[in-house]
Amino acid sequence: MSNLRPYFSLTKPRVVVLLQITALCSVLVHDQLGGGLDANTARTMLVVFVGGYLSAGGANAINMWYDRDIDPLMTRTKNRPVPAGEVSANAALTFGIALSLLGVSWFALLANTVAAFWSAFSILFYVFIYSIWLKRTTPQNIVIGGIAGSTPPVIGWAAAEDGLTIATGSGRALIESLIDLGGLMPWFMFLLIFLWTPPHFWALALYRSEEYGAVGVPMMPNVKGEERTIREMKAYAALLVILSVAAPMCYGSIDGDDTIYHVLGWTVIGLSIWYASTVWRVDLDEQRDPTGRIPTAARSFFASMLYLALMFIVLVTASFGILGAVLGAALAVTAMLRSENRARA
Repeated sequence: MSNLRPYFSLTKPRVVVLLQITALCSVLVHDQLGGGLDANTARTMLVVFVGGYLSAGGANAINMWYDRDIDPLMTRTKNRPVPAGEVSANAALTFGIALSLLGVSWFALLANTVAAFWSAFSILFYVFIYSIWLKRTTPQNIVIGGIAGSTPPVIGWAAAEDGLTIATGSGRALIESLIDLGGLMPWFMFLLIFLWTPPHFWALALYRSEEYGAVGVPMMPNVKGEERTIREMKAYAALLVILSVAAPMCYGSIDGDDTIYHVLGWTVIGLSIWYASTVWRVDLDEQRDPTGRIPTAARSFFASMLYLALMFIVLVTASFGILGAVLGAALAVTAMLRSENRARA
C-alpha cells in the first residue's frame, strides 16, 4: 500500500472529493425534483463519484507532471510526489492519462455520452487551457481556469438525466444537446462555483503569492497590486449576490407566490451578502500575524469555503419542500452567527 500512496497523492484527493460533493448535491436535487430519491439515486451517485474522481484525479496528475519544474521551488508544492522523487515524471503522466481515459469511458458506459463529454471537457480545459496556457501567462488564470472546477454539478446532473445523448445532425443540434440538460439548476451551480472561485482564491493569494511570482506564475496581487485585487474580489462577490436572486427560479416548479420561494430566496441572498461582507472587510493596512497572513483576508478565505458548503446544502434541502427550505435557512443562519462570533472572539 505504501507504494500506491504517492500515486493516490497525485490525484489531490482532498480537492477532488470536495469537487465531487458538489456533483453529488446536483444528483440529489435532480432526483428529488424529478419525483423523489430511490435506489437508482444511490447508483447514480456512485457512478458520478467514481467517474468524477477518476477524471479530476487524472487531470491533477497530469498537472503535477507539467509543473515538475516549478513545484520543487515552492514550499506548498515541494513535497508533492514528483518533486519528492516518489513518482517519476513519466509515470505521473502515464498515470494521469490512464485515469482520465478511464473516467471518461466510465461515464460513457455507465451514464451517457453528454456526461462523458463534460468529463472530457473538464480534463482537457484544466490541462491545456489552464495548466499549460493560462497559469503562466496571465493573472486571470484562476478566473478562466475556474471553468474546469465548475463542471462537476453539470456532470452530475447530466449523469442523472435520462435520455441524454449527443446530437450530431448539425452544429446547433450538437450545442443544444450538450447545454440542454433538462433544467437550469446545473448551470446555476456552475455559475455559483465559477463566480466564487476568484474571491476565494485571491483572498489566499493576497498573502501567499510571492512564491508564485518567483517561479514565473503571475498572480493578481503581484501583477496588478493588492488594491486592484480587492476591487475585483468585491466585483465577483457582488455578482454572487445578484446570481442568488435566480436560485428559486432554477427549480422550475416553484411559483413566485409560494412561501418556499421566499424562504429559499432570502436564505441564499442572505448567505451571499454575508460572504460579500467578509470580502468588503478585508483590510490591507492591518498588522499581519507572525506567519505573514492578513487576518481579515484569511477570515474571508475560510468564510468562502463555509459559504459554498452552505449554499449547496440549502439548494439540496430546499428540493425537499418547505420544511427542507426552513431547515436549510435555520442551518445557514446558525452557521453565519457562529462564524461571526468566532471572528469577534
